Amino acid sequence: MTRLQADPDRSRWVPVTDSLGFRGRRHRKAAIRMLLSQALGPAATPSGPRGGFSAWAVSQAVPFLMRKAGGRVLAWVWRADPELLVVMAQVQAATPQLRIARASMPIEYNDTEEFRSTYLGVGERLAMPLPLEARTPPFATYTWDLGSHFVSVTAVCSDRERFGTVIGAVDELARGIRVVDDLTIGESPTVLRIDPA
Repeated sequence: MTRLQADPDRSRWVPVTDSLGFRGRRHRKAAIRMLLSQALGPAATPSGPRGGFSAWAVSQAVPFLMRKAGGRVLAWVWRADPELLVVMAQVQAATPQLRIARASMPIEYNDTEEFRSTYLGVGERLAMPLPLEARTPPFATYTWDLGSHFVSVTAVCSDRERFGTVIGAVDELARGIRVVDDLTIGESPTVLRIDPA
């Protein structure tokens, strides 16, 4: 099975993927809130007593869902300020439907720049410090088309003024992400794997 692996600087990043129960609860809630606000807008952020319970319930379920994903999804928050920055990486099979969806994205998403990864080769980066929708938080996306799979990294920042100060750390994290295939020893003895970089 194709999955992701990364070894980010633990002095900067707190992993959300493997945190369960009370351990990492604050970081999970911050990550979920920021990812929802980036994907669905501020109206998606839970508020009020019922919203607080909903956020807690989701924060308890997310680690199990990520664990069930088997390494296809990884997430981290900024250690110094979990409310400031969250990063999520995922690998997806490059189905025709996903390729059509990517080709149909708004024209603003075409304004990408080349981004080289240590393990994944050359991909694309799109940094949006000032999104068109004023209430959408600043974000950056990184994408690599590996032929059979897409690897994407999404970073969401809650502070427009501080976005430029943390994007370098996000670049460093994105460069260190790699794809791992679980192969049984002797499964493909005639296949030579070459690093795309």
